[in-house]
Amino acid sequence: MGVNKQQLDFTEGSIMNKMILFSAPIFLGNLLQSSYQIIDSLWVGNLLGAEALGAVSISSTVIFTILSFIIGINSSTLTVLSQRRGANDEEGLKVSLNAFVFVLGVLSIFLGIVGFILAPYILSWMGTPSSILPMAASYLRINFLGIVFLFGYNFIGTVLRAVGDSRTPLRFISLAVILNTVLDPLFISVWDLGMEGAAIATVISQGTAFLYGVIYSILKKGLPFTIPSPPPWTEFMRIFKLGLPSGFSMMAISGGILAIMTVVTSFGETVIAGYGAAQRIDSLIMMPATTLGSAITSMSGQNIGADKWNRVSDIVKSGLMLILSVSLLISLLVFLSAELLMSMFVDDPETIRYGATYLKIIAFFYPFLGINFVLNGIVRSSGAMVQVLVLNIVSFWVLRFPLAWAFSSWIGENGIAIGIGASFIVSSIIAALYYRFGNWRKIDIFSDEQRNTN
Repeated sequence: MGVNKQQLDFTEGSIMNKMILFSAPIFLGNLLQSSYQIIDSLWVGNLLGAEALGAVSISSTVIFTILSFIIGINSSTLTVLSQRRGANDEEGLKVSLNAFVFVLGVLSIFLGIVGFILAPYILSWMGTPSSILPMAASYLRINFLGIVFLFGYNFIGTVLRAVGDSRTPLRFISLAVILNTVLDPLFISVWDLGMEGAAIATVISQGTAFLYGVIYSILKKGLPFTIPSPPPWTEFMRIFKLGLPSGFSMMAISGGILAIMTVVTSFGETVIAGYGAAQRIDSLIMMPATTLGSAITSMSGQNIGADKWNRVSDIVKSGLMLILSVSLLISLLVFLSAELLMSMFVDDPETIRYGATYLKIIAFFYPFLGINFVLNGIVRSSGAMVQVLVLNIVSFWVLRFPLAWAFSSWIGENGIAIGIGASFIVSSIIAALYYRFGNWRKIDIFSDEQRNTN
C-alpha cells in the first residue's frame, strides 16, 4: 500500500503540529459519531417524550457494553498496524490487516446474534422500569441486527488512522450522520414507527456508510483488503494476545458504565431521563480526551515501531499540554450553558434540573480524565494491553462504580456525579505512576518474528 499525502509520518517533524493536524479530523469524526446518539435522543425526546428518551439512554448503554469486547480488540488494531507502518513493513501490514478483518467480523456477527436474543433479559436485570421496557427492548433488538455495520465502518476508520490518515474516515461518518438526521423523523413520525423507526433509521444509515467505506477504501485509498480467510496461526495468536486483554478492558469500562446505570435506575424515570440526556453532553466534554487517546496511540506506535523513544516522550508532553488547555475550556462552556443544553433534549423541568446539576458537578473533573486517556494511549501503543486492562478495572470497579454508589447513597442522586468525578482524580494519579515506573517500554509485540528470522 503506497503512502499518499493524507497519510502522516509521525517519526519525523514537529510533534505538536502533527498532533493537532492529525487529531482535528478525529475530533470532528468523534463529534459526528456522538451526534449520532444525540440526534436520536433529540428526535425521540421531542417526538415521543421523556420515557422514550430514557429507553434510548438505557438501550445505548447496553449496545456499547455488548459491542465493547469487539471495540477493545479493534483498538489493538491501532497498536499493531501503526507499529507495522512505523517499521515500513508493508507485507506485515497486509497480513495483520486481513487477520483482524476475519477475527473481528466473526465476533461481531456472533455478538449481534447473542445481543438480539438476550436484549429483554439484560434490560430487566438492569432494573429498567416496566413502563419503558417494551420500547427499550424493541429499539435494542433492531440495533443489534445492524451491529456488523456499526462495527464495520468504525473498523475501516481505525485502519486508516493507524497508517496516518485521519481525514478519510470523516466521509463515512458524515454520510451516516446525514442519513440518520433525515431518516429519523421520517421513520419515527411521518411513517409512525415510533421507537422502532428510530432504530431502523440508525441501521440503514450505518449500513450505507459501511458499504461506501468498503468500496472507497479499496478503490481510492488502496487498503490491502482481501477476501476474509483464517489468518496464519502466529498472527491469530498476536491478535488474541493483544486483543483479548484490550477487549476485556473495554468490557471493564462498559460494564462499569452499565453498573453505574443500575445506580441511576434506582432513582426513577426522571433521573434516568436526565442522566441519559446529560450523558450526551457529557460525551462532548470527554471528546478531546478520547480523540487524543486514539491519536497518541497511532503517533506513539509509529515511533515505537521505528525505535524512536525520545519522540515518544515528547508526544506525552505535547499531549498533556493540549488536553489540559482544551478540556478546561470545554468544561467551562458546558458549565455555563448546562440548562440550555439540557433543554434541547427534553422539556420536563425536573429532568432538566437534574441533568444540568449533574453536568455542573462533573464538568471540571474531566481534565483529570484527559490525563488518564493520554497516558493510557501511550502505554497501549507499546502493546501493554494487560496493564491497561488492570488500570481500567481499578478505575471503574475499584473506584468509579463504588464511589458513585457510596456518594449517591449518602447524599442522593447528585452523589452520582461527585463519586464519578472523584474517581477521575484518583485514576489519573494511578495512570501517571504506572507511566513513570511501569515496564511498558520493554514490551515487543513482534518478538516471535524476530526469533523466526534469527
